[in-house]
Amino acid sequence: HFESFITEKKQNIQEHLGFLQKLYAAMHEPDGVAGVSAIRKAEPSLKEQILEHESIGLLRDATACYDRAIQLEPDQIIHYHGVVKSMLGLGQLSTVITQVNGVHANRSEWTDELNTYRVEAAWKLSQWDLVENYLAADGKSTTWSVRLGQLLLSAKKRDITAFYDTLKLVRAEQIVPLSAASFERGSYQRGYEYIVRLHMLCELEHSIRPLFHQLPGDSSQEDSLNWVARLEMTQNSYRAKEPILALRRALLSLNKRPDYNEMVGECWLQSARVARKAGHHQTAYNALLNAGESRLAELYVERAKWLWSKGDVHQALIVLQKGVELCFPENKTPTESKNMLIHGRAMLLVGRFMEETANFESNAVMKKYKDVTLFLPEWEDGHFYLAKYYDKLMPMVTDNKMEKQGDLIRYIVLHFGRSLQYGNQFIYQSMPRMLSLWLDFGAKAYEWEKAGRSDRVQMRNDLAKINKVITEHTNHLAPYQFLTAFSQLISRICHSHDEVFVVLMEIIAKVFLAYPQQAMWMMTAVSKSSYPMRVNRCKEILNKAIHMKKSLEKFIGDATRLTDKLLELCNKPVDGSSSTLSMSTHFKMLKKLVEEPTFSEILIPLQSVMIPTLPSIPGAHANHEPFPGHWAYIASFDDMVEILASLQKPKKISLKGSDGKFYIMMCKPKDDLRKDCRLMEFNSLINKCLRKDAESRRRELHIRTYAVIPLNDECGIIEWVNNTAGLRPILTKLYKEKGVYMTGKELRQCMLPKAAALSEKLKVFREFLLPRHPPVFHEWFLRTFPDPTSWYSSRSAYCRSTAVMSMVGYILGLGDRHGENILFDSLTGECVHVDFNCLFNKGETFEVPEIVPFRLTHNMVNGMGPMGTEGLFRRACEVTMRLMRDQREPLMSVLKTFIHDPLVEWSKPVKGHSKASLNETGEVVNEKAKTHVLDIEQRLQGVIKTRNRVTGLPLSIEGHVHYLIQEATDENLLCQMYLGWTPY
Repeated sequence: HFESFITEKKQNIQEHLGFLQKLYAAMHEPDGVAGVSAIRKAEPSLKEQILEHESIGLLRDATACYDRAIQLEPDQIIHYHGVVKSMLGLGQLSTVITQVNGVHANRSEWTDELNTYRVEAAWKLSQWDLVENYLAADGKSTTWSVRLGQLLLSAKKRDITAFYDTLKLVRAEQIVPLSAASFERGSYQRGYEYIVRLHMLCELEHSIRPLFHQLPGDSSQEDSLNWVARLEMTQNSYRAKEPILALRRALLSLNKRPDYNEMVGECWLQSARVARKAGHHQTAYNALLNAGESRLAELYVERAKWLWSKGDVHQALIVLQKGVELCFPENKTPTESKNMLIHGRAMLLVGRFMEETANFESNAVMKKYKDVTLFLPEWEDGHFYLAKYYDKLMPMVTDNKMEKQGDLIRYIVLHFGRSLQYGNQFIYQSMPRMLSLWLDFGAKAYEWEKAGRSDRVQMRNDLAKINKVITEHTNHLAPYQFLTAFSQLISRICHSHDEVFVVLMEIIAKVFLAYPQQAMWMMTAVSKSSYPMRVNRCKEILNKAIHMKKSLEKFIGDATRLTDKLLELCNKPVDGSSSTLSMSTHFKMLKKLVEEPTFSEILIPLQSVMIPTLPSIPGAHANHEPFPGHWAYIASFDDMVEILASLQKPKKISLKGSDGKFYIMMCKPKDDLRKDCRLMEFNSLINKCLRKDAESRRRELHIRTYAVIPLNDECGIIEWVNNTAGLRPILTKLYKEKGVYMTGKELRQCMLPKAAALSEKLKVFREFLLPRHPPVFHEWFLRTFPDPTSWYSSRSAYCRSTAVMSMVGYILGLGDRHGENILFDSLTGECVHVDFNCLFNKGETFEVPEIVPFRLTHNMVNGMGPMGTEGLFRRACEVTMRLMRDQREPLMSVLKTFIHDPLVEWSKPVKGHSKASLNETGEVVNEKAKTHVLDIEQRLQGVIKTRNRVTGLPLSIEGHVHYLIQEATDENLLCQMYLGWTPY
């Protein structure tokens, strides 16, 4: 309501920022708070500064502001609340007690209100006599910290009845706000604080139980909770984890076990880790100081990481090396596995720091990495970093000495594979890289044989050794691990070297055997290719699979017949008049085939059962089930086939699943869907990264994906996305209601020749086009989501999903984002992008070149509310960009295999040339691959290019995002865009 008041009454937003900021702070939306600060023109008041500091966790700065506020207004209790709260947050507990006692001496009437803070500080310090005094001073208070104090005190006094009575009461108190939160959307996020409190009460009750039943001399710990696993389950943020850890420390001091010091040190260490990862360096330092009393080996590692994250690289390395010498003296090797792992971790970190500081020559670094793999041969991290370092050295070593290359590649392949045997943490980096090195080396060996070079014998021997290593990996690794790179494996099916193909065939057949349903859909396009070589190789592989398991023959036969019939459906010519066809009359054979009683079970290819999920716990997990989703098989088809109005006349069909539900698919002719398919895989990988990162998970950042199954080189089926409307239809409808809609005829009069001057284009854009297309997109949200909660959460989802896709699209050079390729979900408000054919800056080569990085026209900005791109949109862009920079290596690893995919045709074959002239083996070489890869790498580093020239130094993340938002909203650029892209 407040926002519509600002926009409709044409209010000056500057006057209302204070209230807006308070609203955002109350809804725990730090991005909104930051957005308000960004558009504020005046100097912020003290209160506004405090709000801002607190929302992003700058407690040290908030304390300073409160101090000043107390000087200015000494009678306002609220400032005292603030100061004490900030100190609690920083972990300065003794100071809190002194401060509150000081206020108590001067103003006893405030004691009741501030008492809760000193109670909390006292139980965190385990000073039980103080807890008792402070609780006695005020019997009325019922805050959460006081309640915990009461529980701990009755446990300390062994007062069973009081303990359980209070516990029951406290649990009930938490349920009230939780049940209130559960009525609205996003309730889990809103009720999370109370869920964490219930989690804490559960741990409290479990830890206290042995205290009550303890007989002298009985210290058995039979029923204790798994604290490590329980902490893992919680949200990866400081706000969720710190309270749990603080309570654990208090519990440990109540029940002093022999390993008390170590356990408490462990808790402090975890606090330090959580605080460091959240960027609260001050708090982390405080926790490190406290942990310093226990002599834990991990302490040195954490202290080094803390120094590192502050940018004190050199000091970090010194601290770490000292720690390793102190805790793990040369002469005695640790025996228990936990200590060995810590030692291994520390050794690995020394190697990584040495590599990063670049003060050491490569052999020294290499030795460090090698030592780790010798010390812990079954630890995935050691093998991975060793292989990665070898890989980094490869260009230096092999430029002049080719004979070294074979050995080096063998080591890299060996260690990447080893690391995968023991876990999947780096699978998206190691698997594609391992396969590329092997397959490319094989192709090079074939070329050298053909050219008759002198060192071809050495090449042959090296390749035989590498093949042997890969064969071993094929036997040791689980099929689901190869499934993550299945598209890459299929793409190299026409490999020129026979010995390599034999091994490749083994791998693909092994995967096919384990997951025939998914593999069949993924291989369909190749088996129906127009290149005979690809088809034959596919047959060989399928025959090999049948040879290994006879029952697959019927399944493969049925699946092939199904594909043929679906292709007929795709390509059936349609006359202009009819908008529907009937299955039973036009596609009799397809209907008959699926309804045969002996027809095999064939999976309906939905996104949820086509993308493999990895085990959530580290380790090898040979029996992991990568498709835990709900499987539905094709049972029959709905009779109506709808014909859609767009150019290629795609058809919309409805499949009835074995579960009785209907699933809608779109059959698209004359459109190569192989790029879309690979891009969806890439987007799923981005989603995995977004889910792992605390910042992006808190904002629920993700890309909406859907299944894309190419059936041959130019047809395919796409999973239908329900409840969506395109940007253009939404706006057209609103304009027609307002009576300002411009017809196509009027628009064509506004078209200027390409050579027209910029000033002229700008004039037409500003004086003719914009006035007839006022910004109205925000109205769609108000209409589609009538109640406040769903309106707010849908608009947040819109801002954030648009931001993620804008950044990912920019990095990939995704173009052609006109109003029909961007859809909006009318249930959640999220944006869904479709049609990924224009990739890698292809838009810059159009007749009218595309010059904006993504679509952020005035309507898109208008949908984001009165603050526009500030706040939610900008922060989500920054988080996504930071994540893609952090995860640069796995993302590039997957992208390179896609860009070098020899089965995707990147440019149309020139007329007059027959297809066969490309390459007799059926592989197409992507000429521009190198420049594509380089462009993407530069964009990930923040390098800005204009007209293919690099301008200036790489930008920071914030600077890069700012530059892109400016470019995308610049009218000087928008007015030069093609009119059909509808920049207005």
